[in-house]
Amino acid sequence: MSLTVEEAGEAEEQFRRIKELAQQEEEILDDLPENIEVKKLLVTDYVMSEVDELALVSKTYSINASEARKMLDVFPKQYIIHEQTVPELVKKMRSNRRELKGSLRENMSKAIDVVIDAYSEHLEKSIDSIFWLAPYKQPFRKMRFTEKDLSRLNKMKDIESRRGIVDSLCKYWEAELDREGMAYSKEYSRLSKEMSQAKKEFRECLKAVKTQTLNKSKKERQLEFIENTITKHQGITAKGIHEKMPVDMFNITNPNMISKTIRKLDVASHNGSYYKVPSLIKKNIWAYTAAFIDSDGYITLDRNMNPRVGLVATGERGKVFMKEMHKSIGFGRMHLDQKSPQDTRLINRLNFYSQADVSELLTKCLPHFRLKKGNAELLLELIRMKKSYKKADWYKSRCDEIFKLMKWENHKDHVGFDWLKEGIYLDDIQKYKDNCKMSVMDELENIGGILA
Repeated sequence: MSLTVEEAGEAEEQFRRIKELAQQEEEILDDLPENIEVKKLLVTDYVMSEVDELALVSKTYSINASEARKMLDVFPKQYIIHEQTVPELVKKMRSNRRELKGSLRENMSKAIDVVIDAYSEHLEKSIDSIFWLAPYKQPFRKMRFTEKDLSRLNKMKDIESRRGIVDSLCKYWEAELDREGMAYSKEYSRLSKEMSQAKKEFRECLKAVKTQTLNKSKKERQLEFIENTITKHQGITAKGIHEKMPVDMFNITNPNMISKTIRKLDVASHNGSYYKVPSLIKKNIWAYTAAFIDSDGYITLDRNMNPRVGLVATGERGKVFMKEMHKSIGFGRMHLDQKSPQDTRLINRLNFYSQADVSELLTKCLPHFRLKKGNAELLLELIRMKKSYKKADWYKSRCDEIFKLMKWENHKDHVGFDWLKEGIYLDDIQKYKDNCKMSVMDELENIGGILA
């Protein structure tokens, strides 16, 4: 796209107007005591997250989060002239200048100077608007950055990302100060390398801010923000999500709209609170259930040799997880909001009592167990015995062995457990394991010798 002298003149005039308006705006803002105080409040020698900034402004001025956001929303909009960014525009103006002579060339040069001058002021204002970055302007100016980079920095909300940027700037600054006035030497070379490394770290920190977030549609960014917020703040309400939204999202939505939007996400709700359940629940419920039983469940049997499997979770989040798992598994019995023996947080359980349910559950989970695979194999053996081999001469003795093996599986890691009290001799454990009847039952069933 070629840029004519007339368009260059128009660009120059537009930037003159921009400069005048910017100056007027700055004068007005400077007359506002609150604006000056906010700058003093937030431009500090320590780094804060956006949440901390909002909390500090809200507390200082006794205002709510939405009002605080408006006070912090001072990042300038990107300049677009003739559907081009300023660097693109200047590049084309310089290219066209080569073909001009006399007063036309001079006028083009003046226009370029005006555009660059206005753009420099714009970038400076952009840097100042990023409060956590403002104290480090001096080393930041030495970095290679674009207006898009500033937009990325403005979108950095978490303290870890901000600290990464500040750390790289400080490293560069310190090395530069140490190198100042130094003659070329090994130390000079070392400090120069540190400065180069700091610049590299700065670029890497910038890259960590996903460029997609700058290009995605408002709807996509909103969905992504909502899902990430629920993941980080399990049990958050729609109002809570709304208060954490960046200004551009905050101003175009409300809690009711957020509640409707959440329906499109893989998110569970309970009493107006939202929870992000693990994707594995949907993708592979048996792998997730096995992992859950390994960590927060049990596989055992009672004195009457009845199989028992259960999953346990506490609190509101645990209740949501139990409901989601019950829905995905399709069987089992729910027991919600039970009092704990310690009378602390309410307990939620998903239990499996019937032999059919236990058998189906453990068969499907068996390949995924890491800790309780031995327990599962014992119950599957027992259920098979009870179904078809109660009259076998080895039935009762094997039931006794299974009971002892189950006790051993559940308490083998308990130091000081009284095995003799339970009638268990540790020297017999391996013998009990070797006496598994699964292969015996396989043979009987293969030759049609099932006992009635």
